[in-house]
Amino acid sequence: MKIFNANITYSAIRFFEQNRELDINRMNSKVKSICGINSFFGNQQEIDSLFLKISEYASFVSEPDRSEYGDFQTNKELSNRVCKLLKEQNTSPEIIIEPTFGKGNFILACLENFKTTKYIYGIEIYKPYVWETKFAILNYFLASKQRGIPEIYLFHNNIFDFDFENIFQKHQKQNILIIGNPPWVTNAKLSSLESNNLPLKSNFKRHKGLDAITGKGNFDLGEFISLQLLSKFSNSTGQFAFLVKNSVAKNILLEQIKTKYPISGFKQYDIDAKKEFNVSVNACLLTCSLNKNPAFTINEYDLYSKQYIRQYGWVDNKFVANTELYKETKYLDGISPFEWRQGVKHDASKIMELEKINGHYQNKNKEVVEIEEDLVFCLLKSSDLKGGKVNTSRKYTIITQKKTGQNTRYIKEIFPKTYAYLSSNKEIFSKRKSSIYKGKPDFSIFGIGDYSFKPFKVAISGMYKTTRFTLVKPNNNKPIMLDDTCYFIGFDTLVDAEITWFLLNKKITQDFIQSIAFQDAKRMITKDLLMRIDLIEVMKQTSFDELSKMKNISIEDWEKYKSNFTKKAIEKNLQLNLFSKKT
Repeated sequence: MKIFNANITYSAIRFFEQNRELDINRMNSKVKSICGINSFFGNQQEIDSLFLKISEYASFVSEPDRSEYGDFQTNKELSNRVCKLLKEQNTSPEIIIEPTFGKGNFILACLENFKTTKYIYGIEIYKPYVWETKFAILNYFLASKQRGIPEIYLFHNNIFDFDFENIFQKHQKQNILIIGNPPWVTNAKLSSLESNNLPLKSNFKRHKGLDAITGKGNFDLGEFISLQLLSKFSNSTGQFAFLVKNSVAKNILLEQIKTKYPISGFKQYDIDAKKEFNVSVNACLLTCSLNKNPAFTINEYDLYSKQYIRQYGWVDNKFVANTELYKETKYLDGISPFEWRQGVKHDASKIMELEKINGHYQNKNKEVVEIEEDLVFCLLKSSDLKGGKVNTSRKYTIITQKKTGQNTRYIKEIFPKTYAYLSSNKEIFSKRKSSIYKGKPDFSIFGIGDYSFKPFKVAISGMYKTTRFTLVKPNNNKPIMLDDTCYFIGFDTLVDAEITWFLLNKKITQDFIQSIAFQDAKRMITKDLLMRIDLIEVMKQTSFDELSKMKNISIEDWEKYKSNFTKKAIEKNLQLNLFSKKT
């Protein structure tokens, strides 16, 4: 049965019926004596409404879907698993704080597992969940009368308006457990839903310039809540245990280098979010100890098997994905002598990307496209880069410019069929949302330059979890293009491309990449990451005997490569030093 849009058990209904004659003060006193909840009812009207619903045998109301608000309720089994894990680690809290308690499963699990608890404080914005938790706690104590009863305060509040100062001051010298599952949603998402469950707008990470008004100003609410509570209670004795997205755990540790909160013993227990919440996201239980010397690394485990996976965090002021592996390969952490580039971007794939079917080009709208061959190039996407060597593609693309900003009027004069095709789809170009196209010539693309037309390339996917590099050769003497999910270096000669490809795929290079690349990141490989690979150091660790397996590489090629490579690196470093002095 549901009352106040909240589930209520028949044992709780019987309890209220047996105490129907009590007024609000005596009813609240009676309930507190049984389950510890203060001010169970806020006014007499709530009691009257309760009995009216009971007498009418309230109809079952379907539960609203609040997942779009980041509301993924923790099931009882997972809540108990978390509390049992904490108990095994000798967690014995006197004070429990659950800042977004939802249906109360964490509070119930805490009652079941921690017998030393004296006070429980819960905050929840959604009123039906407040009632459901009250009913559930009452039902728990009606069935379990043998144990001590803590004082329980359940607040119907927006977490961002709640002042924790009184709790902090009252319990400074007691052992605290901060536990819960804050919303898995960003502030931008909730703003789009016109939700009032948001903090006052603030640049809480103190981003500067563009970072403050673009993507980096968009933060996860779970991260905000976590950092706010750690800031308030880090000097208290106790534990912190939150279910969060992996990105939140990583960002908390990233902030730790600046905040240096007195917290340590960071542990990340990876969970199966699809199984637990039916959502496809990398998530975990993040735990740490409060009031300790600051720590800057996290030990990662599997929640179910407790098997150790890795340690990640800060090493020598560098944030790395695997501290053990990084310590073995950190000598490769430097500056790439080559400029890594991102592939071509057009944001008009329905008309700009083609396939060849029965000898004819066809766009994504299944339309046959008759255009000149001159501006059509083979195209590789992230899914096409699997290591090895490639000189063919399954897709093609139209390249309208040789460099960003180039005037495109030449297409009308030299390639009339291509111009007619593009013009007939001009509306698609005009609807592109990115500001990078504003004020640019018709049919503009980005990520294009001399480097795009290099005949040989060494490329890697930015979206997939592989760290193997692919050698890309021309197709019919025409360079193959890559899309903007890929990164590459262009070369004029096959020899230079093959040697670089070999060096990047060496075990030491691969180990270094694995040590700094986070597999659960949306884009595992980035330009910043690739620019950290010091290929000169890789080269120093490489002998010609290793290269001799490639039959077309001679000792002369290797010596020439090393000579040119070192010269290019020196020139690049000089340019970087000059630039940094100017800025």
